[in-house]
Amino acid sequence: MIKVVYDIKVYTQVLRDIIQKDDVVVELGCHVGNSTRIIGDLSKDGQIIALDNSPESVNEMKSVTEEYPSVQFSKADVRLHETLEEVARKIEKIGRCDVLSVDLGGGYHPDTTFKVFFIWSSTLKPRDTIIRNRGLLDFIHSASTDELLKSEFGWLESSGNDGIPPRLKEFKLWSSKIR
Repeated sequence: MIKVVYDIKVYTQVLRDIIQKDDVVVELGCHVGNSTRIIGDLSKDGQIIALDNSPESVNEMKSVTEEYPSVQFSKADVRLHETLEEVARKIEKIGRCDVLSVDLGGGYHPDTTFKVFFIWSSTLKPRDTIIRNRGLLDFIHSASTDELLKSEFGWLESSGNDGIPPRLKEFKLWSSKIR
């Protein structure tokens, strides 16, 4: 299942609805850890990999990782190939990614948010994904289609492995590693 929301209250409720106590959660855009704390409470026996590139996240996330030993925080840019590679290796060792949470700026840059979702979910293949972005939510409710194409899990199964770098040509715009 893929859920797209904007309101922070709806976002936290969806987290409560989908996260189970032993889930492996990858949180892209944890900022200062408010949602990470909720995830930590919900996935008491699981593992949480939280990432954010903002300077203010570093000090705040230190207290989160002290309070929740299952949380691993990285100050990292989720648009970079190296970041995805590092997390993909961790997930491979764990054996699964249950939930992918994407909250990159809330209401801004739906194109970047979608690309990040597409690449990360194609690689990690989560059971469930939640995306918090106003632009994507507006697009979904403003669009119509004459075709039915629907995935059952937290990634776009119809795309197969097309989003796994280096297959995605746009990824080279974000990463100097792929040329």
